[in-house]
Amino acid sequence: MDRTIIIEIGGIVFYIKNRIYYRTTFLLILTALTLSCNGQNASSNDNPGITVPPGFSVSVFADNLGRARHITVNDNGDVYVALRTPNQGGGIVALRDQNNDDKADVVQYFGKYSGTGIDIHNNHLYFASDTAVMRYAMTEGELIPEPQAQFIAGGFIAERQHAAKPFTFDDQGNIYVNVGAPANACQEQMRTPGSPGMDPCPLLERFGGIWRFDAAQTGQKQKVHGFHFATGIRHAVAIDWNPASGKLYIVQHGRDQLHQLFPELFTEKQNAELPAEEFFLVEEGANFGWPYCYYDQIQGKKVLAPEYGGDGQKIGRCGQFESPIMAFPGHWAPNDLLFYHGEGFPQKYKDGAFIAFHGSWNRAPLEQRGYNVVFVPFEGDKPAGDHEIFADGFTGKESISSPREARFRPMGLARGPDGALYISDSVKGRIWKITYAR
Repeated sequence: MDRTIIIEIGGIVFYIKNRIYYRTTFLLILTALTLSCNGQNASSNDNPGITVPPGFSVSVFADNLGRARHITVNDNGDVYVALRTPNQGGGIVALRDQNNDDKADVVQYFGKYSGTGIDIHNNHLYFASDTAVMRYAMTEGELIPEPQAQFIAGGFIAERQHAAKPFTFDDQGNIYVNVGAPANACQEQMRTPGSPGMDPCPLLERFGGIWRFDAAQTGQKQKVHGFHFATGIRHAVAIDWNPASGKLYIVQHGRDQLHQLFPELFTEKQNAELPAEEFFLVEEGANFGWPYCYYDQIQGKKVLAPEYGGDGQKIGRCGQFESPIMAFPGHWAPNDLLFYHGEGFPQKYKDGAFIAFHGSWNRAPLEQRGYNVVFVPFEGDKPAGDHEIFADGFTGKESISSPREARFRPMGLARGPDGALYISDSVKGRIWKITYAR
């Protein structure tokens, strides 16, 4: 009499009722094992989920960390990731690769605050919530810093939009903090069709610019101790100091809703493509014109915003404001900037800039764009050529119509002591490590 054999492999159940099927069934089992292993590798180093240029290799350093934001790497290779919302009791996650296999073996959460900006400076881990910049003392060899946070800069007004406080350091002991504007275009009635802009825009007194503080001084307040370094910047999550040129750079999030707010002036296609995401070299006292103006990369000029009498063509007062050093397509959403220094990558990348584009809802209903990491070559203090896509494939699909459809969204950038480039993902918290393989 034939017996019924029941086998379950990888969630697949096999019912074998006749001897003549045994050999065929074992072949099916082998196939199931192969499929099961391939499924496990979908989130492993064998299939990192993104593409990079020939000669580079990608490994998944860590995964499922939470809503990752900016990222930094210590001189010993330890990685620290800021989280948008706390996870497992902490707003920061620390990662250590103990066996040098390009994969984190130790994952520890700490810190009661969450936010975006994070960096290591003078043996301290600096971190920014939406309302303050703080630091934690680090001990050599220890993964987790001292638990008590020292507050460096605060007094920032809580915002409902554009609240992130990313920052960077210069080589003179200063820290530069982005203070985004809690508005789209400083309208009298926020995001209301046809509503005019407030003129002058009162938000510019505290928001929409870069503020400088002493990186070592605790207890500083924005209005009392901060220096208003530059203004007219809607929101700059991407910020970095370039030691090669000795200057500050940001990439601005351009304004939204040209078509929704002024349908008589702008089409849906224009709304998706405009305005540019602007790459700025930021000198002391610079004014980049938000909210009065925006940069039209198709026309190659800064034009008057419709809230201030613009029609998509007029320049008006915009001739007095600083222009970008490069302009990217609209609503790519630049969320980090990293100037690449040191060894590890080929010479063409030395002193150039990597920019992580997060993607934006405001392109809808047209197809989404961005969701990549680009490279911009530099010579001196300016770009030496057009941008090129360095890392791509984050969305997991050829075409998406909403950010919610993206499998991954590139967010933060950091360079390791071995020259590797780290990229963080804000959807589930994957961290990639990219090295040059030949």
